[in-house]
Amino acid sequence: MKLLILIMSVWNVITFLMMAIDKLKAKKDKRRISEKTLLVSSFLMGGIGIAAGGLICHHKTKKLKFQILVPLSLIVNAAVIAALIYYNIV
Repeated sequence: MKLLILIMSVWNVITFLMMAIDKLKAKKDKRRISEKTLLVSSFLMGGIGIAAGGLICHHKTKKLKFQILVPLSLIVNAAVIAALIYYNIV
């Protein structure tokens, strides 16, 4: 269980940094991280990092796609964690 928490914490820091880096790239008009990559990362247990990155960095928060899919990814992430705990997988 402790290892899973550590892995998920590191992954969410990485997804947060992805949002922060993409915001910096947007300001400097450089090649960006694709929305697809950000959203897939969110659904792959990185929802907290993507959501926090959006809120803290004020990035992608006005895009309807992100307004719908990031909260949905948080629900999916929570459901996966609940299932893992319920079935004693962790």
